[in-house]
Parts: sequence; structure tokens; C-alpha cells
Amino acid sequence: MPPSEVQVSRLTKMGDSSGFRDGSKGGYDQDHSGEHPRSPKGPGGEMAVASVIIPAHNEASSIVRCLSALRDGTSPGQLEVIVVCNGCTDDTAQVARRADPRVRVIEIDMPSKSEAVRVGNASTTLFPRVHVDADIELSGTALLALIEPIRRGEALATAPVRNIPLAGCSRWVRWYYDVWVALPQVQAGLFGRGVVALSAPAQARVEHLAGMMSDDLGLSDEFDHAERRVVAGAVAVVRPPRTLSDLLKRRVRVATGNVQAARMGARRDSSRTTLRTLLRVAVAQPGVAVRLPVFVTVWAIATVRARGAVRSGDFETWQRDESSRT
Repeated sequence: MPPSEVQVSRLTKMGDSSGFRDGSKGGYDQDHSGEHPRSPKGPGGEMAVASVIIPAHNEASSIVRCLSALRDGTSPGQLEVIVVCNGCTDDTAQVARRADPRVRVIEIDMPSKSEAVRVGNASTTLFPRVHVDADIELSGTALLALIEPIRRGEALATAPVRNIPLAGCSRWVRWYYDVWVALPQVQAGLFGRGVVALSAPAQARVEHLAGMMSDDLGLSDEFDHAERRVVAGAVAVVRPPRTLSDLLKRRVRVATGNVQAARMGARRDSSRTTLRTLLRVAVAQPGVAVRLPVFVTVWAIATVRARGAVRSGDFETWQRDESSRT
């Protein structure tokens, strides 16, 4: 159905009188008992095996890549995909509908990732639930591999291996990531991957993290190593900033979010980068050691620039890098 023919309705969720605009065609098997809707069915009557929540703010340039990747290796109706466009001033919603008419597109006025995630969660009851950033590329095949440990009861939360394409990035960006990906907590954590899959109990456990700027860090630290897993058979393309200025924007956001996470008691010591951690990496990988000054300098500048937001308690302003989206 072309975007112009999509019926826009006003819905109210969880007592929120502001409502949101749902531009989808539906897809639910209606439950007339007043309970939550049942899991959606595909065109052939098959039940979807997972829900996918994609919060999107002005992502017209990247949402097609994200949605196209999810179709790779999945059949129609196998995934319930919900894109929540939040406070968009571009045509993200229209682009998403054109990219895949089967996707449910919801529009809300508030430019807030946490609110978009809340609305997406309120729009489905299907688990496992996979949260995907709109600028990430995760194939349908990888997503199915991601949910298998959850479906088998082997993990509560999973995430994919990162593929960070550094071609076209400045030397300083490349050197920074050479160090970052070598950090043990980065290798083991679920954060910085743009994708996390959760079981129903896991989703319930992380609800108190709503509103966190570094939501993926808090989510990762919510689970013990035995409860979470990085799935080797699933790979997500995580595009880095291309320029040093955009890298600093991203790291200021991370530094600000890390302080918030610590204040909330949502951060483990094992996820922190310490001098001892850097020295161990330098000893284990001498080739990375020569890049440490770049990593430390970026960290120091980002920490200083984050102080203003931390002092004012501003954990909402999202410093966004645009070069990773081109």
C-alpha cells in the first residue's frame, strides 16, 4: 500500500493521552477478550518467531539498509518488525514503508529513543525481542542465529559480533578503534553492537533502565556472563564515524552516559577502562600499543566536553555523528 493510502489512526498506550500515529496495516490476529494481541501471522499463516523494535530519528539515509538486511535469509511474516519514528523532521517513515510494506511503522512526536523503545515494546507481546538501531545492518539469517540461544534457554540476552568497516575513516578514527576493539570488556560486553536480543524475563529486568543514555551499557551490565552471550554466528555491520570530530561527538555521548550509568548503580567495575586494562592490552598486542596515545587523547577530550552535560544533569541531548550515516 503506498504511503498516501495508509490510514493514520490515533491510539492510546499505557495511559498516555498523547497517543501515537500508527501507519501500519496491522498484522495482528485480533484478540477480542481485551487481552494483548496474539503474535502476528505472515501471509501464509505462519507465526512470527521474533519481534524487532527499531527506534528511528531522522534515519531516512540508513533505514533502507537496515530493513533490507533483515529480509536477507527470512521468509515473509517470519519477523514482526516495528519501526518507531520519533520526532523525525525528514521522511524516515515514508522511506521505511516503501522499503518494506510488511513493516509496521509508528510515528511519535517526541524525539526520544527511550520513548520510541517504550512505544515499540507496548506494541507487541512477542518474544524473543530484538532491539536494533536504525543505522545497523543485521541480516535476517544473523538475527535467527541470535535468538536461538534464547529459544533454547541457554541465555537471557544475546548480541552479534561487530563488523566495523574502517575503510574511508581518518587515521585517528582507525587507530582509536584498533585499541577499542582490543579491550576485553568491549569484546565480552553486549554494548556498542547496535543490536541486542532479549527473552521475556530479560526484557522485564531491564525496564528500570529506560531513559539511560548509554542504554546498551546498562543492559549489558545487567546480566552476568553466564546469562548473556555474543553469538559467533551472527554479525552486525556497525558503521563508525569517519572523522575525528564525529568520533568525539560519539565519545562525548558515551562519556556522559557512562556517568549516568554509574550514578544509577547500573555499571559494573568490569566494564570500565582502567590504566591497568590499557597496559595489559599494550603488552599482549604491541602493535596496538603505539595507538594508545590517540585512544587516551580522545577519551580525555570527550571526558572534559561531557562535564557540562553532567553538571547540568542533561542526559537527554544526543550528540549524533552524521558521517557514519553517509
